[in-house]
Amino acid sequence: MKALILVGGFGTRLRPLTLSVPKPLVDFANKPMILHQIEALKAIGVTEVVLAINYQPEVMLNFLKDFESKLAIKITCSQETEPLGTAGPLALARDKLIDDSGEPFFVLNSDVISEYPLKEMIAFHKSHGGEASIMVTKVDEPSKYGVVVTEESSGKVERFVEKPKIFVGNKINAGIYLLNPSVLDRIELRPTSIEKEIFPKIAAEKKLFAMVLPGFWMDIGQPRDYITGLRLYLDSLRKKSSPKLASGAHIIGNVLVDESAKIGEGCLIGPDVAIGPGCVVESGVRLSRCTVMRGVRIKKHACISSSIIGWHSTVGQWARVENMTILGEDVHVGDEIYSNGGVVLPHKEIKSSILKPEIVM
Repeated sequence: MKALILVGGFGTRLRPLTLSVPKPLVDFANKPMILHQIEALKAIGVTEVVLAINYQPEVMLNFLKDFESKLAIKITCSQETEPLGTAGPLALARDKLIDDSGEPFFVLNSDVISEYPLKEMIAFHKSHGGEASIMVTKVDEPSKYGVVVTEESSGKVERFVEKPKIFVGNKINAGIYLLNPSVLDRIELRPTSIEKEIFPKIAAEKKLFAMVLPGFWMDIGQPRDYITGLRLYLDSLRKKSSPKLASGAHIIGNVLVDESAKIGEGCLIGPDVAIGPGCVVESGVRLSRCTVMRGVRIKKHACISSSIIGWHSTVGQWARVENMTILGEDVHVGDEIYSNGGVVLPHKEIKSSILKPEIVM
């Protein structure tokens, strides 16, 4: 079986982290976002993953070389010379996706984190005999999204309503699809949207079916949602009683600590924290709702909440970092500095406090 991951663009919403690496390689819960998806695909028998990409393919491929051998899965790139939307890349990668087997293939949006019930999706797809299956998730505020209106009993998709003003349903497209090869015949090689142009046509022919995603779902393409996504992901690990979660007197709630990280005396860590490889957390530090990426040093008595600390950064003694502060790679926050929502570009030294949310060049 094959799969295509829509990697796409520049990841501007996750800057300054994406100034250092392409968005799918930004760490989420201590491993690159895209790896969560590749591992889930491998687990259900996908043998080849095609990355649809228009930005830095060399970086992606060099990075994924290691994982190709570790996971024993073939990873290739299909590079766009111009942005092709969400359907165009399928036409471009047509020859990579089609083989003699006639089997359906997966398409995933690279920003989506969930429990990836792909095995169940294959069973669902076989059971309804349609041309395409899409995963949908229930949300509290459907008016912000495109809503998928389905027939309750069969899951057959009736129509799509973009950002509805009145309530028509609460199921939205979760960005995970299983498509028969015949869907590729519907797509021209030009910038085109699978959600707005291709799926409505398949739905009109009554060949599109939606499966409700069990468990959590989050599009983690922007900082606030990334932090929420981390909470949901760690919560799902807790429900599975995962041995990956840290425990101890200094841990509150769900916390992920890489085995190579060092944590000092008298710290209080959690809830909803991920600490990456090679990090050093000195004594008396307080961490909550945050991600601390590879190689970060947090000095004594610093306090960090609701923030993302990029690779190889340092946070000084008694510093306070909060309210969606995002530190890019190699940022150095001085002792006793306060950051209230600062977004700091890579390789900067912060010597004075950031009192209100702003971008620091």
